[in-house]
Amino acid sequence: MKNAYILAALLLISTSLSAQTADENAGPKSKPIRPVRTLSTVSVVDTLPSGNDNLNIVLFSDNTWRYVRTNAFVGDPTIFGDHWNTTVSHAYSGVDENSLPESIDIQLVDSLNSYHYPYKGKPGSRYGIRRGRKHQGIDLPLKTGEPIYAVFDGKVRFSQSSGGYGNLVVIRHNNGLETYYAHLSKREVEAGDWVVAGQEIGQGGSTGRSTGPHLHFEVRYRGQSFDPERIIDFETGELRGSELLLKRRHFSIYAKFEQEFDEETEAARQAEAERKATAVQYHTVKSGDTLGAIARKYGTTVNKLCSLNGIKSTSILQIGQKIRVK
Repeated sequence: MKNAYILAALLLISTSLSAQTADENAGPKSKPIRPVRTLSTVSVVDTLPSGNDNLNIVLFSDNTWRYVRTNAFVGDPTIFGDHWNTTVSHAYSGVDENSLPESIDIQLVDSLNSYHYPYKGKPGSRYGIRRGRKHQGIDLPLKTGEPIYAVFDGKVRFSQSSGGYGNLVVIRHNNGLETYYAHLSKREVEAGDWVVAGQEIGQGGSTGRSTGPHLHFEVRYRGQSFDPERIIDFETGELRGSELLLKRRHFSIYAKFEQEFDEETEAARQAEAERKATAVQYHTVKSGDTLGAIARKYGTTVNKLCSLNGIKSTSILQIGQKIRVK
């Protein structure tokens, strides 16, 4: 049985690497990313070396596998060393938003880094201004005691009670983002712990400044918050894509994903309409066609048709001839 799991894992790894190569050749991904299995729902069958001292291949009872960091892994010092503070919730307090690039390309997931929703459900309160104050995350109503999961692989930077946040866990991820999980009734990880996507890191609750049980979830880049719905569809639990092009303007409390998405959709619709309006268009001459009839069909004039095609109003049209109408 163990050999069967190993064979299945090797086949899956081969398939994964082939798929990764194909995806890279195809360019940036835009399809939603399904979450990995919650670790508590499966049991570990075996652990195999990967050829990399920092990674093991873990086989699960549902015939799936994933890479898991070993204890030897210390992480990228530019991510897990810079502004690393386990005693304050906001470690980047001295970083000015204007010092950041106009845009940052962030690889959210790849063959070594997975994703899982923190909690799946319909958002209650969204990112933006709420009762005259900045609400720098999203609220997901839940029942006290429901499990909360790490969104990406990473290292716990902060885990303690923190004012209005109540019981708070902050995880810094391999992609440079930090995620905040607030109002927990129970914290199950400590600062310095390495976690993987889908690992339970606490239980939902109503600690701190809270009017009822919910998860307050934030995503930050170097201390600057942005709308979590920019990367996660909380109702489906899916990651919107494997990459994120984060722009400096997204750090504004008024830069809501839902509004921008609607605006971008409308802008794309208008651009397509303009493209069609200005696109070159031809009419194929059929039996009985005249310049006057063609002009009326396309809402133009005979003079314009003659100008576009270098012909005269008295020119004889040939069946099959292409007449430019725009």
